[in-house]
Amino acid sequence: MFGLYMLMMGASAFTIRPEAHTAAVGNCQYRGRHYKRELRLEGEPVALRCPQMPYWLWASASPHVNLTWRKNDSAGTIPGEEETRMWARDGVLWVLPALQGDSGTYICTARNASHCDEMSIELRVFENAEASLPLISYPQYLTLSTSGMLVCPDLSEFTRNKTDVKIQWYKDSVLLDQDGEKFARVRGTTRLVVHDVSMEDAGYYTCAMVFTHGGRQYNITRSVELCVRKRKEETIPVIISPLKTISASLGSRLIIPCKVFLGASTPLTTMLWWKANDTHIESAYQGGRVTEGLRQEYSENNENYIEVPLIFDPVTREDLNTDFQCVVLNNWSFQTLRTTVKEATSTFSWGIALAPLLLVFLVLGGIWMHRRCRHRTGKAYGLTALKTGHQDFQSYPK
Repeated sequence: MFGLYMLMMGASAFTIRPEAHTAAVGNCQYRGRHYKRELRLEGEPVALRCPQMPYWLWASASPHVNLTWRKNDSAGTIPGEEETRMWARDGVLWVLPALQGDSGTYICTARNASHCDEMSIELRVFENAEASLPLISYPQYLTLSTSGMLVCPDLSEFTRNKTDVKIQWYKDSVLLDQDGEKFARVRGTTRLVVHDVSMEDAGYYTCAMVFTHGGRQYNITRSVELCVRKRKEETIPVIISPLKTISASLGSRLIIPCKVFLGASTPLTTMLWWKANDTHIESAYQGGRVTEGLRQEYSENNENYIEVPLIFDPVTREDLNTDFQCVVLNNWSFQTLRTTVKEATSTFSWGIALAPLLLVFLVLGGIWMHRRCRHRTGKAYGLTALKTGHQDFQSYPK
């Protein structure tokens, strides 16, 4: 909606009548402060471009647009004559050179016959001393043991329409050999190539150029803080499951996990999914009988693993003729492990079926033998007692 609104506003800038140039002063809409602060050194030139220019669809040379600048602590607008140290032209506020007293908030006002808006931008001017270096430096990052580029930032207003840009690079105030094996400048640009980045390359760099205006030369410097990051070691993933053949009973629920060993690699850079006959599971089983489970990421003994299960609910005979594939992909490798589902063999046997019956016969047989032994023991005891009584009777004296 905002883009459509600005499109309508931009179109109106080209269709207004020449005699109507400005909107009422009290109708200006404030759009807030620009996100970026301009941090500059005293004695150097400063160029601030009107921050809301990208939101308007006209060129700065449009006769129906009026751009003015003012400082928030001043009621008057900044003049457009270049005879002064500070002037505005074509949507750019120039300060040649900047002083610490120029620090503050500057407001750009854009008007046409039907619309007016304002945005502010903050300028901070620091003393040109080594102590100001951490305050004005632009952080840039390169990776260890690779080649990368440093960029001299925020020079667009000073290099516009120029093809012979000459940038000098320094590290710790020492001029660099920009055509050697370690550093190489990209001619006509603001870039510096750093080969085989090492931890010793970290630190503060200064890029400098000369800007000429009105017959006078100004030095422009930018400070860059190079931070060297260690290269993240990635290992080739290894699929450690499933097995090549999985046994399952028809009609049962089956879960086949695909487990991948990552080592020190981060799970965020590794993709893992299942396929059936070279087709993604979602497309092969649109009814949802076979689905992928939730991805799991975990660590064991400081080594990373990821796992995605394949869920059958239930297993059907169709699955016995399907080629299932677990696929893993990261920056270093692409691997596939195939598995098939086989119907589980029947474990029924007459021996197992008759085992309970045999146990019953053994128990009953044991009980019968126990009772028979007790019966025989009773008879033997009666006979013994009878014989013993007869002998006692014969031995009794008459």
